Amino acid sequence: MSNVAVVGGHGQVARHLHPLLVEAGRTPVALVRSDDQRAVLEELGAQVRLLDIERATGPAFADAFAGCDAVVFAAGGGPDGNIERKRTVDLEGSLKSIEGAHAAGITRFVQVSAISVDEPVGDDVSPVWKAYVEAKRDADEALRLSALDWTILRPGRLTDDPPTGLVALGEEVRRAEVPRADVAAVVAAVLDDERTHRRQWNLVGGNIPVADAIAAAARG
Repeated sequence: MSNVAVVGGHGQVARHLHPLLVEAGRTPVALVRSDDQRAVLEELGAQVRLLDIERATGPAFADAFAGCDAVVFAAGGGPDGNIERKRTVDLEGSLKSIEGAHAAGITRFVQVSAISVDEPVGDDVSPVWKAYVEAKRDADEALRLSALDWTILRPGRLTDDPPTGLVALGEEVRRAEVPRADVAAVVAAVLDDERTHRRQWNLVGGNIPVADAIAAAARG
């Protein structure tokens, strides 16, 4: 695998991911809305391509994925109260990425989602949180129904703590925090691992090295 398209290429997880891909001998292709982000991303080793995920169509995604061997969907509508962006970024961005991958002939697709989004949302949550959970849930369902070789990673609450290299990974892992840097490490590690195809796992901080955690989750 050489070129990896990263949708949401200026996001916090993505900025941890790019150097890991470079270290593994791959070229991260960071897909971003603004050329103002180019210098930062190129310094991290990424090739930059412009793509406005909210306005671009599926064919435009396919064009942006040209020459890539895999897609990582790491985009998010941000922590603000904009309900509409939960739909246009977290859900529709994923749907168009899936469509674009199919059209570009790419089969490998890794999606960064969120823990517990399949669980019912209570009446006491904010409308913004409800929209976020529903967007992530529906995006994951669409990816599971696709013919792609997908992996869905569902991190717990993301932190900016330094990477530990130690995680807990699996279908029944309970909600907890996890550094964004460790999420990026797991994304990088599963890309070439066929054992992770068509698997969905929760991901939180733990006490098992990333490679061992992936091996254990794959056996389970």
